[in-house]
Amino acid sequence: MTTKDNYTRRHPLPDLCRDGRIGDMIAVSSGSTGAPSFWPRSAADERVIAGRFEEVFMDSFAARERRTLAVVCFALGTWVGGLFTVNCCRHLAERGYPITVVAPGTDRGEILRVIPELAPHFDQVVLLGYPPFLKNVIDTEDLPWSRWNLKLVTAGEVFSEEWRTLVARRAGIEDPVRGIASLYGTADAGVLANETPLSVEIRRFLSGRPGTARELFGESRLPTLVQYDPDVRFFEEHQGTLLFSGDNGIPLIRYHIADEGGVIPYERMLGFVRTRGFEPAAGGPERPFVYVFGRSHFTVSYYGANVYPENIAVGLEQPEVSGSVTGKFVLEVVEDGDRDRHLTVTVELMPGEKPSDETAQAVAASILAQLLRLNSEFAHYVPVAQRTPFIRLRESGDPEYFPPGAKHRYTR
Repeated sequence: MTTKDNYTRRHPLPDLCRDGRIGDMIAVSSGSTGAPSFWPRSAADERVIAGRFEEVFMDSFAARERRTLAVVCFALGTWVGGLFTVNCCRHLAERGYPITVVAPGTDRGEILRVIPELAPHFDQVVLLGYPPFLKNVIDTEDLPWSRWNLKLVTAGEVFSEEWRTLVARRAGIEDPVRGIASLYGTADAGVLANETPLSVEIRRFLSGRPGTARELFGESRLPTLVQYDPDVRFFEEHQGTLLFSGDNGIPLIRYHIADEGGVIPYERMLGFVRTRGFEPAAGGPERPFVYVFGRSHFTVSYYGANVYPENIAVGLEQPEVSGSVTGKFVLEVVEDGDRDRHLTVTVELMPGEKPSDETAQAVAASILAQLLRLNSEFAHYVPVAQRTPFIRLRESGDPEYFPPGAKHRYTR
């Protein structure tokens, strides 16, 4: 396997690129300390990856026949999501799709300004962004979404089928299967795979049958389920995690991205669901499936930003709070009854300390300050109103979160 440590961090950037030539564009991703990783790419790389976007726009959104306004709501700048998506959508326009791109990024005011002015000139509007951000926009902006034939393209996070149904209803999307599509992508190599109507139908079937999902995935929780083109990105499974190979600005061979998941051949997947009484109505490409739970290296994904336990630990080590807490915590993203997600940190108090609002507020402020300092993805991806973590304080030795003698895991 290749990894950041044994491959990309081991060599100077030009040595990782063909003939020592760095590509014509660079994306930047943040690690646990905020130290950047650089991922060169070229227009030729983007044209290949545009095929994943094309599949979504053509098969799910019928964008060949519909004038489409693509509204890019990913963060703009050195991070991969925004400009990469803009470029891939423009490649589709080059291929003859009647697509027009506008890129307000994560600026809600700009989103609210441009959509009402432009949407009436198009047959459909596609919002592209991280799931919780798009939901927040739909929930908070009083716009006639159903009048504009809205579609969504998401990336970066696993969401539930209940989330898909709820957001589709609020956005006036009649068919959640063909109206909301998720991409599986990374800064390392762009988009690796995409949801298809077939994969969404299968996932929705499994969402109400946790026992059947466990048979297939080894766990009852539902992963992202997507299909991929082995000629472009080749996946392998290694001890419950994913490796992929692909041609990029930096060629990646058996690259260990540390995502938990696995690979299921097309015939095996169709055979599995059919023997359990489900016959998908949607046709789809006869290509293999890859399922993704998320990063195995103890990160959680929030608004598309990887949040690392190391970031949280530094917050708890600050002098204003360190005397009240042990340093143990559990980091998780919790979904409430309205299907909104919240960054939640459960923190163990020092022996004798009792939970108080004052301590919780101090801990939240300290963690937030360090997240903004150390994690540039968090600072640029997460809207200001959703940045402050929700803190749950537990007494020392709490049996649910901090049982004595047990090996502690810092994420859930």
